Amino acid sequence: MFQGASALNLDAKGRMTIPAKHRDALIVQCEGRVTLTRHPHGCLLFFPRPTWEAHREQIAAWPMSARAWQRIFLGNASDVELDTAGRILVAPELRAAVGLQRDVMLLGMGSHFEIWDAAKLAESESEAVAAGMPDVLNNFSF
Repeated sequence: MFQGASALNLDAKGRMTIPAKHRDALIVQCEGRVTLTRHPHGCLLFFPRPTWEAHREQIAAWPMSARAWQRIFLGNASDVELDTAGRILVAPELRAAVGLQRDVMLLGMGSHFEIWDAAKLAESESEAVAAGMPDVLNNFSF
């Protein structure tokens, strides 16, 4: 289970260092082989390869009426590997698609991660809080 937020920086080549706690788990779980793809909310999804492969099969089986969504998820998917320094390269096309600049946030979301431009994530979270809790969470409490 991946959880927690990490404030990270992209270097000039678009590489991002994976925090050690997640890097070790990714090496054990998938030998450092991961897949990045675009999400329509304005972030990137970052999957251990075996987890992505299960999703990829489901997405590929969607009907023709979902072709545009297949393009978003499958058409933007990029297989990458952690390098010896524990970094991944985020392709320029993916960085541009979601507006990733230097300051990024890596969010553990259970089976995968989200990668956000830090300013865009702060704005998105502020909008969510301002909109109030959705009805589906009415019975949820800590």
